[in-house]
Amino acid sequence: MLYTFVPVLLLRTLIAGSAMSILVACAAERPAQATPSMPQQQEASTGTVLAVSNEPDIAVPQQSFDEWRDSFRLEALQAGIPAELFDRAFAGVTPDPSIISADRSQPEFTRPVWQYLEGALSEQRVSGGKRLLNQHSATLDGIETHYGVDRNTLVAIWGLESSFGQIMGDKSVIRSLATLAHEGRRPGFAKSQLLAALEILDHGDIDADQLRGSWAGAMGQTQFIPTTYNTHAVDFDGDGRRDIWNSSADALASAAHYLQASGWKAGQPWGFEVALPTEFDYALADSSIRKPLAEWRRLGLANLPAGNDDATASLLLPAGYRGPAFLILDNFRAILRYNNSSSYALAIGLLSERFDGAGKVRASWPQGEQPLSRSERLELQERLSNQGFDPGAADGIIGGNTRSAIRSFQQQLGWPADGHPTQELLGRLRAEP
Repeated sequence: MLYTFVPVLLLRTLIAGSAMSILVACAAERPAQATPSMPQQQEASTGTVLAVSNEPDIAVPQQSFDEWRDSFRLEALQAGIPAELFDRAFAGVTPDPSIISADRSQPEFTRPVWQYLEGALSEQRVSGGKRLLNQHSATLDGIETHYGVDRNTLVAIWGLESSFGQIMGDKSVIRSLATLAHEGRRPGFAKSQLLAALEILDHGDIDADQLRGSWAGAMGQTQFIPTTYNTHAVDFDGDGRRDIWNSSADALASAAHYLQASGWKAGQPWGFEVALPTEFDYALADSSIRKPLAEWRRLGLANLPAGNDDATASLLLPAGYRGPAFLILDNFRAILRYNNSSSYALAIGLLSERFDGAGKVRASWPQGEQPLSRSERLELQERLSNQGFDPGAADGIIGGNTRSAIRSFQQQLGWPADGHPTQELLGRLRAEP
């Protein structure tokens, strides 16, 4: 999501709006600090980074860092940031080369969803979550009552985002965002986040030397970006500060507040695994298609729970028609607002159930299938475009446009039109004239 710097009133409007596109760094991916992705409008095909390849060099900024900082200082002061606060926050701040290196790196290889889930749903994470559910039961009672978001989901997010507060990132948020605003790939977005970070300091929730997070500016036990913090962080423990770094009550309640604002429905499941009938139209596995549960039953889907017939659901095939199938409801979509990856949202849903002894996937995963690398996803998009389909920009991201183009090509071939990118599909495209 890209923003350019605009006059103060419009900037504040953009900042408030950008809160609904939260950036999070998934602790399920790493025993040590990972490289999170910037906010995305489409989801990648699968989750974990196994290897990294650098993109071509990007032009050096026209301004020096000092020139950029002085220009930004004027803009920040016009937006209401006190001069003394700005100077204190930027004292000794220099660009961080490691931030630019991380920003210009893109994952070449990704884990298949079943391997991602294996790490996300580890026994250590499940047992840790169970222990913390008991330890923080009184606090979670209050959060559930106030926001209507169930405790298991909140603790699952806590576990995947920061390993229950153990891995939050230790980089200066001001330095990271200043570096990205000066010469990152998304300078407008980084600048809006940097201004929001200065507003956090101005509010007095935390001191500049404690304002720390991931390389991209995600912060605290729930990995909020600064704009999301400003609009959704809450002081749930009543100490007068919204402290998502040191207060698990504030962090969990802030996540609940965000999910509530994202459309969470109390008492409704995130979704459930289903069985599909033979001769099923796999083109219905499209996130844009929502049908009442009663309609999915009429289409022959099995293992749906009783009740909620009017609730609308979409069909998710995270590994294509050869793998498990899930019907996903509004709460799954709320989790996607937290992190726009179906693998992540599925992990949250299943982990929340594992705390109660459920959350086991019944169907088999196509474990012999090798996912496409980033280079192969780019090639797939280019070849689809050359064949007259419209996958959108060739960016290596398998989003809605690309899945729609894949379905059209699969239908032309007479294959199951599940919209899932595979090596077999790429091979067939390579054979086209």
